[in-house]
Amino acid sequence: MKYYILFGPPGAGKGTQAKLISKEFNLLHVSTGELLRKEIAEGTELGIMAQQIISEGHLVPDDIVVGMIEHIFSTTEGVNGFLLDGFPRTINQAKMLDKMLKEDEHAKVDKVISLIISDATIFERIGKRAEVEGREDDAASAIIKNRIDTYHTQTEPLIEYYKEQGKYYPIEGERSIEEVFESACALIKE
Repeated sequence: MKYYILFGPPGAGKGTQAKLISKEFNLLHVSTGELLRKEIAEGTELGIMAQQIISEGHLVPDDIVVGMIEHIFSTTEGVNGFLLDGFPRTINQAKMLDKMLKEDEHAKVDKVISLIISDATIFERIGKRAEVEGREDDAASAIIKNRIDTYHTQTEPLIEYYKEQGKYYPIEGERSIEEVFESACALIKE
């Protein structure tokens, strides 16, 4: 099994690229946001715990998120690997993922493909997405700025973590969808 992480700030195009890449290489696209919603909708034990935590206004703890991902890894068949989108978000989550892969399958993260875009482009893309999809939560510039700041402070430290392991591969994300996809495919085929 191969394990890839698709990395980048909000609005970088991770969801769009994940759909294309996963189809091209027979990978299961694992979006932590979608995973949480699915577990909650299905009323699983993890979903019930997550729902209670979210309803109290808290973030779902790392061990619950890792538990859901571990469940997906252990129950999925017929794919060549996994493309993680939105996980890990912190160094602690990355360490938990490394430990889980090593213990469960003697596996590792193969590559981290990072879509690089400027803060100005993030503002523009999230603003457009809010208009097109009617997402009120993305419409206010203060909210967009907060999401960008959170990415820079909490998630960006992962760049160094994966660079030190020789697994970090940046891609210029402000090109066309096709050009970004071609770059990502070339990295996976290497």
